[in-house]
Amino acid sequence: MESLITAAARALEAGDPLGALNRVALRNDAPSLALRGIAMAQLGDLAKAKTLLRSAARAFGPKEAIARARCVVAEAEIALVSRDLNWPAKTLAAARATLERHGDLANAAHAGHIEARRLLLVGRLDEAERTLAEIKTTPLHPASQVARELVLAGIAIRRLRTKDARAALGRAARAARQAGIPALAAEVESTSHVLDTPAARLITRGHERPLLLEEVEDLATSEALVVDTFHHAVRRRGILVPLGRRPVLFALARILAQAWPADVSREALITGAFQARHVDESHRARLRVEIGRLRTKLKPLADVSATRQGFALTPRKTTRKTPGKTRQVLVLARPVEEKHATVLAFLSDGEPWSSSALALALGTSARTVQRALEELARSNKVQSFGHGRARRWMTPPVPGFPTGLLLPGPLLKT
Repeated sequence: MESLITAAARALEAGDPLGALNRVALRNDAPSLALRGIAMAQLGDLAKAKTLLRSAARAFGPKEAIARARCVVAEAEIALVSRDLNWPAKTLAAARATLERHGDLANAAHAGHIEARRLLLVGRLDEAERTLAEIKTTPLHPASQVARELVLAGIAIRRLRTKDARAALGRAARAARQAGIPALAAEVESTSHVLDTPAARLITRGHERPLLLEEVEDLATSEALVVDTFHHAVRRRGILVPLGRRPVLFALARILAQAWPADVSREALITGAFQARHVDESHRARLRVEIGRLRTKLKPLADVSATRQGFALTPRKTTRKTPGKTRQVLVLARPVEEKHATVLAFLSDGEPWSSSALALALGTSARTVQRALEELARSNKVQSFGHGRARRWMTPPVPGFPTGLLLPGPLLKT
């Protein structure tokens, strides 16, 4: 009987859940329940997998601490895949500590990688890095090495370090080939596509073109004046003017930047920034006030000068001897302009998300996310299944969005 358990475990390790089930499908002892749960998770039946793993954890006796901890780790991985980001991290940390204490370093490392991936999903990059640093890297099974490198690649991509990301993905691809698990190789390939998928649009002189992540990274060191729609800021190299709390000023800056080097009429600025249908003298007075505020905000970077028709944006010269570059004005725009673009970006990974998990990842309230999801559902951009707390939202990958939630990260520290 023990030989069947060992054979089933090896089949799961090799990515063969059906082979594992053939050996333990009719058994109800604790080890078989645990292996069946992991097999069902690999086959995609997460609800059944969770039930089996919880049954296995109860079936293991109090002296079988390692086996119970392994069940906890497997359940944590299911929670990650099903985007249950509120699953108790302390429970996983306790299981990881138990495994380390008893010398099961392989599963302890797996637990650490699960936690690092969860932290990556919610944007806590520093904590994800610290978690990886705590994991003992020798020896690591090739499958665990893939998980580690994918987290490193995700951190590098979000920090716009594309060379580091490509290096990590190269190591992940080599480890996936060693592991011989097709699902792992497919995950590495899918993540690699992010670097070759347009991550933003560059708008200048009335024209636009898609930008890869490497090109977005290059903008961080360019001498161009960049109006950044991802972070609602205007910047050039080390100088950044945040306008996230001043949407009207940012709208004016974007309209002026998109028209550069031409000017923009007062009517066009009023219509674009104030959303006014009919322009009257009160709008003109308000425009003068807002332009004055914008001048003050942009003083370190650019001038906003009055023209006969309206206003024009003129970048200030720098001390660097690169006159051709210092006069550029660029708009860095999202790949898809959408009111709820950030929600769609998370859902574009093709996984089912709960509204509470989205709220945690986005750093906003669950009610705000729920309203956004309902609006997206009315326009057939997302769909839901399940009811109550089991309700999940998902969508096919959105054209124009890089998969894996990978919108350009901060281009410089403020």
